[in-house]
Amino acid sequence: MDVTLTPGRSNEDLAALLPFPVAEANKYTRGHLNLVAGSAAYPGAACLAAAGATRAGAGYTEVFCAGKSMITVRAWMPSLVVRDWRTWHPARLEAPKPGHPTACVIGCGFDPEDSAPEPLVMETLRAFPGPVLIDGGALALLATPTGLRLAAERAAAAPGSTGEGGAAAAGPLVLTPHGGEAARLARGARLPSFGSDTAALAVAIARAYEAVVVLKGPVTYIATADGTVEIMDRGTAALAKAGTGDVLAGILGALLAQGLAPADAAALGCALHAEAGRAAAEQLTPICVTAEDVANALPAAIRALTQ
Repeated sequence: MDVTLTPGRSNEDLAALLPFPVAEANKYTRGHLNLVAGSAAYPGAACLAAAGATRAGAGYTEVFCAGKSMITVRAWMPSLVVRDWRTWHPARLEAPKPGHPTACVIGCGFDPEDSAPEPLVMETLRAFPGPVLIDGGALALLATPTGLRLAAERAAAAPGSTGEGGAAAAGPLVLTPHGGEAARLARGARLPSFGSDTAALAVAIARAYEAVVVLKGPVTYIATADGTVEIMDRGTAALAKAGTGDVLAGILGALLAQGLAPADAAALGCALHAEAGRAAAEQLTPICVTAEDVANALPAAIRALTQ
């Protein structure tokens, strides 16, 4: 398999991607993120992803979570719009207005052994008219024959398609697996074993699902279907805490919702996440950093890229 490894981007290149708002911006022009997350068992995942999204600049973050999670998410951050995920019907959404970018993150806090959210994932793949990021337990639902078929149909849809009349919607797909989730995606696509060649695995998954893949770990590999892999090695062991992946998903979703191309959003978002982990560790020590601290350290991360 042809794989081209590229080093992580410089601070200067990343800073040029930061979506600083223009003077006439409003909450809709700054990007609308639809966050479908937070099962009854894991409401905190929705909270953490939403915190990452709002800190990363999304103008309007709308959370669709399990009914039993709604009180927790509303209490966590009053600026969020919170709805029962039974009201999430992307097939009924209007096409985005010009200048009002949008994106969807789905899967944070889903139980990978629970098939109940499967209709949410499949309708999102089929009908959401914009970039879709799949994370957490939703990756297990993607790693099925139906998930593979819908990913292929989405990639083949005409630009601007809104999924009306049963046709697939168009829009890029981003996947954010850790090692175990990557293995499951590989099995679902019947990929061969790549042993310790993580970069090749990331590319193979990107090709199988026609997506940008952010394969998370001590070193993160950002792969595209053309075989290019960007290596992000800014990370710190302080990020090895439950919930930090949810924060990352929110950051990436916010950048997609603000109009960044998927590979650019992945590179910038992963760098911001890593720099936030470092900033939090400097203040709190690597032992004490929590996922909440990473979200709160995003301002310091932005300063680290711009100084």
